[in-house]
Amino acid sequence: MNLDVALVPAPIVPRRRRVMVSGACVIAAILVTACTMFAPRFATPQLSLTGIRFLGGDLFHQEFRLALRIHNPNRQALPIERVRVRLRLGGQPIASGTSVHRFVVPPRGDGRFEMTVNANLAAGIAAIAQRLDRSDVPLPYEIDGVVRLDLPMFHSLPFHVSGTLPLRDGCVAPCAGSPGTI
Repeated sequence: MNLDVALVPAPIVPRRRRVMVSGACVIAAILVTACTMFAPRFATPQLSLTGIRFLGGDLFHQEFRLALRIHNPNRQALPIERVRVRLRLGGQPIASGTSVHRFVVPPRGDGRFEMTVNANLAAGIAAIAQRLDRSDVPLPYEIDGVVRLDLPMFHSLPFHVSGTLPLRDGCVAPCAGSPGTI
């Protein structure tokens, strides 16, 4: 029995096509590098919590309105598409949310905005309740998140904010004024 095996050569890519594909890859790499070299760099904006207001809810779901101040340390205006935050009170993760309005923070200037966050205080109520009976000890908070710029080819700028909320008479200070507001 005679078995003849015929080897068929693989299709040959013409040299001209290989040169064109290689050239296109080189041009694309140069364009990407040029865009990143000439694009402005942004320093992370500084955020601070200026107020919290309880909007309503039940045992397992609450809504709060956070009032935040944002400082732009850059020489360029910051067009902000959205801000996403995670709030921790007394070391316990409590709330998270994303802003819904676009805004611009002027160069080396400040802006203020409010956003609604969804919370589940049932998970962290024990840790917070321990501090509420000691009005001389402020309640520490942390806010982690990202600021998403409304610019093409820019990524999000992460941030971390920490501080304390003073407590008076078993509530977040000051209790005078509108209820649930600091």
